[in-house]
Amino acid sequence: MFSLKKILFILGVFISVGINAQKDSITVDNIKVTGAIKINSNYFNPLSPAKAAFYSAILPGLGQMYNKKYWKAPVVWGAMGTSIYFYLDNNKEYNRYRTAFKLREAGLKDEFTTIEEDGSTTLLISRNGLISAQKTLKSNRDLSLLTTLVFYVLQIVEASVNAHLLQFNTNDNLSFSPTIISNSNRYEIPKVGLKFKLSF
Repeated sequence: MFSLKKILFILGVFISVGINAQKDSITVDNIKVTGAIKINSNYFNPLSPAKAAFYSAILPGLGQMYNKKYWKAPVVWGAMGTSIYFYLDNNKEYNRYRTAFKLREAGLKDEFTTIEEDGSTTLLISRNGLISAQKTLKSNRDLSLLTTLVFYVLQIVEASVNAHLLQFNTNDNLSFSPTIISNSNRYEIPKVGLKFKLSF
């Protein structure tokens, strides 16, 4: 059983912790600050991510240039240019095979039909081949368009996120450096652990 002295001791500890945990607040009115106010050049700009996203939406790669990541702009242009090239090429080939299919269905000569000297016709591509080519080229064209749209959205998101991350403090005191620390007291069991040290 608890004695009265133990109970009073425990209550005294809790009361003293509560008393020491309280903080006093002082309010001071009518304070005037004189002198020049210095503004840090690395201040937080809440509109920077919105501007970067807006510039990227207007012209792909412009948001990356706004973030001063100039090497990313040619990557964006190359990715979007490649997907646009494949879209245009597949669309041109699709229209070519589609026109040939329509002419053949109408009973006319198309570019994949040759007429020999004796009047006979030779089909370079069959009707089923034309149908299959149209399906494949249409699928590739649509995939190229989707890829272009994905690259467009991704470069907008990347510019906005990069503008957010550029405003974080990244000096050497916040760096992560893994080290191996051996335990000199106990050698029999190897131990693996992880230690984080933050210095401000």
